[in-house]
Amino acid sequence: MKEPAYTWITTGSELRRYCQRLAQCKSIALDTEFVSERTYRPVLCLIQVAADEELALIDAVALPQLRLFWKVLAEPGHETIVHAGRVEVEFSLEAIGEPPAGLFDVQVAAGLVGIDYPAGYSTLISKLLDVETRKEETRTDWRRRPLSQRQINYALDDIRYLPAIRDKLRARLQQLDRAAWMAEEMALWEQEVVRGFSHERWRRVSGNAGLDRQSLAIVRELWRWREEEAKRRNCPPRRVLRDDLLVELARRRTADPKRVHAVRGLERPDLRRQLPKIAEAIERAMSLDEAELPQVTRGEGKPRLSVLGQFLFSALGSMARQMDIAPGLVGSPNDVRDWIVYRAGQGAADKPPLLAQGWRAQVVGKLFDELLAGRLAIRVADCESEHPLVFEPIPPCHISNRSRGL
Repeated sequence: MKEPAYTWITTGSELRRYCQRLAQCKSIALDTEFVSERTYRPVLCLIQVAADEELALIDAVALPQLRLFWKVLAEPGHETIVHAGRVEVEFSLEAIGEPPAGLFDVQVAAGLVGIDYPAGYSTLISKLLDVETRKEETRTDWRRRPLSQRQINYALDDIRYLPAIRDKLRARLQQLDRAAWMAEEMALWEQEVVRGFSHERWRRVSGNAGLDRQSLAIVRELWRWREEEAKRRNCPPRRVLRDDLLVELARRRTADPKRVHAVRGLERPDLRRQLPKIAEAIERAMSLDEAELPQVTRGEGKPRLSVLGQFLFSALGSMARQMDIAPGLVGSPNDVRDWIVYRAGQGAADKPPLLAQGWRAQVVGKLFDELLAGRLAIRVADCESEHPLVFEPIPPCHISNRSRGL
């Protein structure tokens, strides 16, 4: 395969000249290489760009100040093509407080036309372009210089195919009349990335399901302390305190340093030194008034929600596949549970769950309502078929008076 030509940018003057050209482009494909194993935030090492037939590599090691580049990307008037572009958006938010303009994520688009979600980049290249790509550099330390030709080729491959993939997916979206769905999904995706970057994410601590409000308050305070400590040490938060230890401390609900120290896993010297601060965080949480405690998500752990959720999630998956939508993009088992809680009138009235919004409400809402009302049945038509489940209307005379949904 012929190696592509590209522009290599390592100086401020080269970057300024390139950004002047970039500002005139209508389509900008973007990817980044970074390392994140040992730092609080990922360390940006290389930016790859494909814009109006020109490929470019921007050396972020030689050019740590890249505000000009991100400012150009944030200006409206162009489309920014990415694959699983959360990290790229976060780099832009960190640099200038704004995301790139006109985002089109090919991973999201692939899900909306029935390709697996989340689909890897090499999968999309293979399925849509019938091209095999290099895979040798997935564990490269991108901070080291000089980069080898193999590393450069790998980095260029990450963006050189993005415009062609976008074209294929856009045509399929238009064929299925889902261009509006894509615009809606990208707006929702961008909001979630921006919110996740700027808001506290303590509810993502694994293992906190089933905790009461006071224990959740302890999780929140310990998470805040852990974040600050991780920033100070510039290390991943879980290296400060693992999730399982954080949750165990929340379950015990004690600020007594001796009882805190008794938790298995806290015997590390660095954690022993932090025991007073850990105890202070727990004490802050335990001294909160009732109104200041976080809310517990309703419906968790109820058997009827578990069984009903499993049934509806299976129905969602079958319907999505029949409609050429990746089930993983439509929603998760937790999204189904949230819909059930909301449908039963137990959710927040001002914030419908994901499955009750936009195109998902069109795909899922009517299906779920018909199933719960007893007006639609599911049966197995052909065990060997790609779509073994069939949805069939139930004649009115066969609908039980007890079929009242939620």
